[in-house]
Amino acid sequence: MTHEKEGESMGKVVKGRYTAESEDSFVIFVIGFRINKLWAIHHWFPLIIQMQGMINELYRNKELGFLDMKFFLSWKGITLIQYWDSFEQLEHYSKHGALHLTAWKNFNQKIAKGNKVGFYHETYIVESGNYESIYINMPVYGLARATNHIPIKGRKETAKGRLQKSL
Repeated sequence: MTHEKEGESMGKVVKGRYTAESEDSFVIFVIGFRINKLWAIHHWFPLIIQMQGMINELYRNKELGFLDMKFFLSWKGITLIQYWDSFEQLEHYSKHGALHLTAWKNFNQKIAKGNKVGFYHETYIVESGNYESIYINMPVYGLARATNHIPIKGRKETAKGRLQKSL
């Protein structure tokens, strides 16, 4: 479920100290499911297929406001950390995205009433300047991949300096 931005290699380490920068506010959306009954594959495997379809749709249609995401897999489930331009765009996709509406309807009809699969999401609206990050000898990753990956210089040398707008 990983995707590369055009022209980037997720495996290429960028030597040095970098941070993420965005002049605008953005949204971090955490979504996932937990497998409560491992043997109930017919309940949770379709979620994986539907998630992949939605992710592909989002990467193909950048006008939806989706910026990027990271995928995490554990033996009990899947978590996606997504970055969006705005809450309004995230909400619009949740209510009008064809693949999302179908998946949500199927989930509510077939899975939500049982206890074989758990589901969660968390939404964080991050105002410009109210975040900080550091990436040392890493590929372009996380928020820096979703926004702007810039070298750390001057006041950005410290976490406090990177948060200076909000302090």
